[in-house]
Amino acid sequence: MFDAMSAPNVYKAPRLADVAKAADVSIPTVSRVLNGTKYVAPELAARVQQAIDELGYRPNIAARSMRSGQRTLLSVFAGATSNYGYARTLQGIETAARHAGMSVTITMVESESAAKEATDLALSQPIAGAIVLEFDSAGIATSRALPERLPVVVAGGGARHKGPRPAALINETTAARRATEYLLRQGHSNVHHIAGPAEGKHSGRTSGWRAALSDAGITPPKLMHATWAASAGYAWAERIAGREDVTAVLCGNDEIAIGLMRGLADRHVRVPQDISVIGFDDQPLVSMWQPSLTTVDQDFEDLGARAFTLLQQLIAGESVADSIATPELVVRESTAPPRT
Repeated sequence: MFDAMSAPNVYKAPRLADVAKAADVSIPTVSRVLNGTKYVAPELAARVQQAIDELGYRPNIAARSMRSGQRTLLSVFAGATSNYGYARTLQGIETAARHAGMSVTITMVESESAAKEATDLALSQPIAGAIVLEFDSAGIATSRALPERLPVVVAGGGARHKGPRPAALINETTAARRATEYLLRQGHSNVHHIAGPAEGKHSGRTSGWRAALSDAGITPPKLMHATWAASAGYAWAERIAGREDVTAVLCGNDEIAIGLMRGLADRHVRVPQDISVIGFDDQPLVSMWQPSLTTVDQDFEDLGARAFTLLQQLIAGESVADSIATPELVVRESTAPPRT
């Protein structure tokens, strides 16, 4: 049987006693240097810091929070971590938390049924609060599974949040409305919409598209349903390539838009001369696509940072209001007036 304790290459984290021994001081002296609670002679403090640096010692944050009563661990719940919006939001949270001296644990919640198990696991740790990414039905179920007494902030898309938790939001409804209105101003008589899955929640992108057309006195065409994958956009290209009534398409995300443009190109349909295309998210590299993609710039890192700021305020007992940002439309080469 493999014995991890006796294996020569197994990393053993240095302890407080190791630092004290290396600096030739007492353990309480090391503790005072780390906590900054009492005066330590500069010469001793310098020796302790040198030992910390040489040994690579890192304080046990969980243990320190248990002793001091000041919790510095934050739990984040997400239905995915590799998808663009999820990943960039997590990055924004982690960066803001690190600058504030807090640590972050990420718990995957793959489905609604996994919400209770995931929250029970996170609550077994000394967490100060939690942020839930409500991009899907699993996120909504997770918010409901967390106890009311725990400081919790949700992050997602929408013009408002109906739940009891404070929220950091991206106003997708207004952004989609503006994107649709832009295409109408370009002279298109109608705008079609390839929508991603609703994920068990209201789609602001779809409602904004519908509202813009209705306000212009235009009957919205039949919604085109798709997954979030580029292949879904490519599949729709085959269906609309020969349709004269389709001159402008608002896509649910950039992957759908890129797949659609590639599928149209393979069928000798030109973008934007024959069909204008708008994406959603402004992912890296879409500006380098040929033609470069007109899209809605969603700042997910800012979303994560705003969610963390709200949580800080909530933990401090301050009054908290929802934080809402409306993304801007970035106009590039994939949109133009319709062909005459």
